[in-house]
Parts: sequence; C-alpha cells; structure tokens
Amino acid sequence: MPTYAQRERLILADLLEGSGPEAPTLCEGWKTRDLAAHVVVRERRSDAAAGAVIPQLAARLDRVRGEFAAKPYEELIQLIRSGPPRLSPFSVKQLDEMANTVEFYVHAEDVRRAAPDWTPRAIDKVFGETLWKRLERAARLMTRRSPVGLVLRRADGQTVVAHKGSPVVTVTGEPAELLLFAHGRQAAAKVELEGDGDAVAKAYGAKLGI
Repeated sequence: MPTYAQRERLILADLLEGSGPEAPTLCEGWKTRDLAAHVVVRERRSDAAAGAVIPQLAARLDRVRGEFAAKPYEELIQLIRSGPPRLSPFSVKQLDEMANTVEFYVHAEDVRRAAPDWTPRAIDKVFGETLWKRLERAARLMTRRSPVGLVLRRADGQTVVAHKGSPVVTVTGEPAELLLFAHGRQAAAKVELEGDGDAVAKAYGAKLGI
C-alpha cells in the first residue's frame, strides 16, 4: 500500500501534467511550470531550498528554481513522479510521509482550484482525520500572523484555537478545507466564517501559512 505522501505525489503529478506548463495556480505569481520546479528543487536541491527560510539564500533559491523551470516540462513531471533521489532526506519513508503529505495535498489543490471549472475532490474519512491531526499540530504556526483571533471548527464540533486574539473569527468546515484556509488559501477554501464583519474581512485577507 502506498503511503499518503506517495499517493498525493502522484495526484499532484497527474494534475500538473494534465494542466500543462502555463496553467494558473493559487500560488501568487506562479504558473504550473513554476510550481513543478518548486517541488523538484525542494526535494533535490536542499542547498538552494534552504532559501525558503534563510533570507540570505533567497536569491540562490530563486536562481536555481528558475533554472529548473527552464527545463522541459515533461522532465519536471517525471522527476516529481520518480520521487526524491536516494541521498535526499525525503527518501526516508517516515520523513517523506511527515513532510510531504500536506505539502503535496495543498499544491494539488493549488492546481485544481485555479481552474475555472474545478470540482471538489472527495476526501475519505481516514485521510481527513490525518489532515486534521496535522492541522492541530501546525495551526498556531500557520496562523501566527493573523490580525484577529482564529478558531478552526470541524462540522462535527471539534475545534482548535489556532490564534489567540480579539475579536475572534470562527472558521467552520471539513478538515481538508480548514487546512487549506490555514495554509493561506482562504479564498479557495470551502468554509464558513463567523464573527464581526470587519474581523472576518481581516481573516480572509491575512497572510497565513508557513
């Protein structure tokens, strides 16, 4: 049985392939070619990927990502499908599952939901619970820049206080949709927001995500 990360990798690769290299994504300024290059660099060029968190290396990351984006699109898709090289930290099954399940799910939705005629993907209960557990652990980190308090609430009533503050906005939806909201895809997430009108607007416009 493939792991969730392995399954989500192939789903992402299929969506990227089917969309072509110039399709829009939910990642601001990126087309599908840029997103594919991001995934490949993250797994195969750790020396450059560190630029995502180390400002001094950001220019190097941009340069290397641009070099990969210039490669044939089919090559990028195959690199994603084949998985990380043997010496990559992501080649360790447990690390791959921990680091890539959410990464690939979110990016797959970045491609799917940027299309004008997109339809929701059916999420099975077990995978939904997996995404909820990941959200519980990372919610405070992802919403740390929120200008308002945020409570994430599942349809069954389970909640997580993502960000303490006032006024409070309660975001209700299925685990996968709440995860997308917390990852900064507020406009594309199928959720309902409750709270003061101004606070709700701030929650929608907040810079959320890692």
